[in-house]
Amino acid sequence: MKFLNLFNDLFQQFPLLGTKDFYSRLIEGAVAILLILVSFKIIQVFVARLIKGHVPDQRLLFVRKLIRYTGFVVVIMTIFNRLGIDLSALLGAAGIAGVALGFASQTSVSNVISGLFLVSEKPFVLGDVIQVADTTGIVESIDLLSIKLRTFDNRFVRIPNETLIKTNMINVTRYPIRRLDVWVTVGYKEDLERVKTVLEDLARHNLYALDNPEPLIVLDKFDASGINILCGLWFEKSNYLALKNSIMLEIKRRFEAERIEIPYQKIDIRLADSQSIPLKG
Repeated sequence: MKFLNLFNDLFQQFPLLGTKDFYSRLIEGAVAILLILVSFKIIQVFVARLIKGHVPDQRLLFVRKLIRYTGFVVVIMTIFNRLGIDLSALLGAAGIAGVALGFASQTSVSNVISGLFLVSEKPFVLGDVIQVADTTGIVESIDLLSIKLRTFDNRFVRIPNETLIKTNMINVTRYPIRRLDVWVTVGYKEDLERVKTVLEDLARHNLYALDNPEPLIVLDKFDASGINILCGLWFEKSNYLALKNSIMLEIKRRFEAERIEIPYQKIDIRLADSQSIPLKG
């Protein structure tokens, strides 16, 4: 009953509705709203220019959105004021409705708090490539509730901030250089020293592989079909695809030229001699 009384009080706050004074205030309010929007836009641009270059891009984006949302709140309060609405009744109704909506908004509040942690911790910035679970993409937006990714096949992915706080996240492009691990299997009859020398030579002459840090060649383990060898090449993060394609082609061609066997699984099928089974009648 108290809830209904509050809403009745709220709807009685339109004493000017339909009068000349109402339309006069409506015009004044429209002008005031326009001035407020223009003012906040100027403030947004000014603050962005003032702090640009001094803070990361994601913090700049966060500040601009905070100014924008503040402007929206001021506009709404101005509309109520120009219409002669008593905000006390509105706030009373909102307080009761807020209790009902509180449980439904727990996830949103958690995402907002997680977003503040992400902005302060800075595990990634705009333009970074990150991996969350099975999703990998480029960070295009960092908002209060979520981040937006664009995958390499041009799909849009929204990930709640709370998920990022609770889940292991890999920043693929955090550092300027990375290492590409290429696994090669050779036959047991091959001379491992010669194979190691060939791989080192390929790594040394590859256009996209770095000399420092040095390439990593590791004789890893004996497998069912051959011996596994790890060839780790360091590269600048922008050359990932170029290095991977080139080194795979070069290994294949060089191994064929050097007659180094790359074994593959073979299945031998033997058929047992069939014997006729006599039928008893």
